[in-house]
Amino acid sequence: MNRSLRLLSAAAAASAVALALSACSGSSSPTSSTGAGDDLAGQTITIYNAQHEELTKSWTDAFTKATGITVQVRNGDDTEMSQQLIQEGDRSPADVFLTENSPSMSAVEKAGLFASPGDEALKNVPAEYRPSSGKWVGIAARSTVFAYNTSKLTEAQLPASLMDLADPSWKGRWAASPSGADFQAIVSALVQLKGADAAESWLKAMKTNSVAYKGNSTAMKAVNAGEIDGAVIYHYYWFGDQASTGENSKNVQLHYFKNQDPGAFVSVSGGGVLKSSKHQAAAQKFLAFVTGAEGQKILQTGTSFEYPVGSGIAANPKLLPLTDLQAPTIDPATLNSKQVTDLMTQAGLL
Repeated sequence: MNRSLRLLSAAAAASAVALALSACSGSSSPTSSTGAGDDLAGQTITIYNAQHEELTKSWTDAFTKATGITVQVRNGDDTEMSQQLIQEGDRSPADVFLTENSPSMSAVEKAGLFASPGDEALKNVPAEYRPSSGKWVGIAARSTVFAYNTSKLTEAQLPASLMDLADPSWKGRWAASPSGADFQAIVSALVQLKGADAAESWLKAMKTNSVAYKGNSTAMKAVNAGEIDGAVIYHYYWFGDQASTGENSKNVQLHYFKNQDPGAFVSVSGGGVLKSSKHQAAAQKFLAFVTGAEGQKILQTGTSFEYPVGSGIAANPKLLPLTDLQAPTIDPATLNSKQVTDLMTQAGLL
């Protein structure tokens, strides 16, 4: 090798060493929520989980396998978990909050407890399935339906609108689970679409007309047994039972209200990162995973029968496509759980 080539080789080697040293010296800078984040492996995040336990376990198992980040999960319902977070405030050990319905996400957001969910998670989910505030992100969705007994009602006899159930002709003929966060989310949408006065009137009629059950599955079981003509529930209870034994849904079919009706409301399940989190990059990485293709395919192929909302992943082919539901447009950030529980309490439903 001549002298010029030796000098060039030495210069190249020196540059390579300098670049390597520069990369090493920058390793202590904050990790992007969208990057590979090898330095996050070995961290542990805590999730306050109000989603279905089996679904969240599928997500966390796959996430840990993909990233090396371990996950601890505390399970509860929407209202319980949101109230606990608000009480804990900046002392909360939670890194991530997951819900079934968005009003509880809004309650935590209004308390000022959310950091950013991360750019990648926000990019993964279309605007209609996340709040305009950008403080949290949609992770799944479920459709409101009227589950009816096919020996009690023909298609021609089904209510055209959720509002029709306030008519005296429906007295004693329909059911719901008013104490549950699922139904309260539906009422939240009703308030946004029709106003508080109309919602109050409807709830008073509901007190007279409806039969209360504890839980959507129990209400559907009552419809199946012929105890009641129909029930306002979410779609996935029927699909889950059909995929199992079908014993609690064999006499039941689903009616989709469509036409941007309050009864066509699609409830968005949410995920957020807490400001109090000491592992925000890892928490954002979790939400990026859940809303990414791998996380959303767990919804597509799993047994929860909830709708994927991110990364262009289609729903389970057994479900009516989201675009065919003709759901009303509602900003999830506007849903107010306290206003709803106040109205329902005044109506004697809680």
